[in-house]
Amino acid sequence: MPFEFDQAIAVRRSADGVYDAEIVDGWDIRGNANGGYVMAMIANAMREECERPDPVTITLHYLAPLPAGPVRIEARVDKRGRRLSTVSATLSQGGRVAVRAIAAFGNFDEMEHPLEHITVSPPDLPAPESCSMRESHGGIFPLVDRLDMRLHPDDAGFERGVKSGMALVRGWFRMPDDRPNDVFSVMLAGDAFPPPVLNLDGVMGWVPTIELTLHLRARPKNGWLRVRFSSSVVRDGLCSEVGEVWDDEHCVAEIRQIGLLPN
Repeated sequence: MPFEFDQAIAVRRSADGVYDAEIVDGWDIRGNANGGYVMAMIANAMREECERPDPVTITLHYLAPLPAGPVRIEARVDKRGRRLSTVSATLSQGGRVAVRAIAAFGNFDEMEHPLEHITVSPPDLPAPESCSMRESHGGIFPLVDRLDMRLHPDDAGFERGVKSGMALVRGWFRMPDDRPNDVFSVMLAGDAFPPPVLNLDGVMGWVPTIELTLHLRARPKNGWLRVRFSSSVVRDGLCSEVGEVWDDEHCVAEIRQIGLLPN
């Protein structure tokens, strides 16, 4: 039987470059589909269209909220190169374009190179059982109930009204039904955690994503994923956010996004 998440991001080819899908209820925050969930769905269609497995980079611009319901994805291979294929796509609901995407897909099995230079290190986290389990707060954040997310105790105080004063969120992530990790679960991990700005005074409520970019650096191994997100520039009603997703060996993805602060 397919895993719940795989069913939720499934796409069905209905014509050349056209895929039908369904935004499934419960993968949302306050009725609006989570950005990482939407990215996984669009990437699923783009990958089928270009027939290359690894989205080395993918960027989404979110034009409108996405409630549960049918959607249509139109994907096009703009360039098919020796190592990378550039793909663009739109996701529409009710005849209105809600998301625009562009990505470069490759195959890590064919992209080995002798040069490796890595200066970042994974976040230092207590064991998962010593971290704070995220809660949906009475169903306000339904997405949380579908995931196993644990926050570093130093970063979780905002949920109790005690803010750290640092725009930083670290934690653990896994699928509770033991679904193996892949690029799609990494996309979900990249946008499922609370925005780091919630740990700053004066910021409350939902922070909708305007643009979300993922750079895939390796295929993830199974087990817990470790994440770290921070915001260094917050002004004029906008916040930038950078993050990393790690398995037990590698930084598997770098994440960047810009969000809109609530008034």
